[in-house]
Amino acid sequence: MLSSPLAQLPGVVRTYLGAHTRHDAPAAAACFAPDAVVVDDGTSHRGRAGIGDWLDRSSAEYTCTTTPLGAERRGDRTWHVTQRIEGNFPGVANLCFVFTVGNGHITSLVISPV
Repeated sequence: MLSSPLAQLPGVVRTYLGAHTRHDAPAAAACFAPDAVVVDDGTSHRGRAGIGDWLDRSSAEYTCTTTPLGAERRGDRTWHVTQRIEGNFPGVANLCFVFTVGNGHITSLVISPV
């Protein structure tokens, strides 16, 4: 179950976050539009297949837990989600996930440090 700061998010974003937490890369990738783009750590991942590959690699490389810190709507289609990430890497990271949503799918996701 997702924490209350995320309750206001569109269903597809909540579905993605839940699938990502469960390390279910196929379910998480299915939340994206066919031509979606994810930018993480300065690298772009395009389309569902590319995004699925990125999800598979990152879940194999890192074990982590996420703590939602907040969620805010910014405009008609954009949501900012802040999460604390802790895992098998040095330190703790607070990251901002900027989701753009259209036609029931995530059309872009940009992940950056807070």
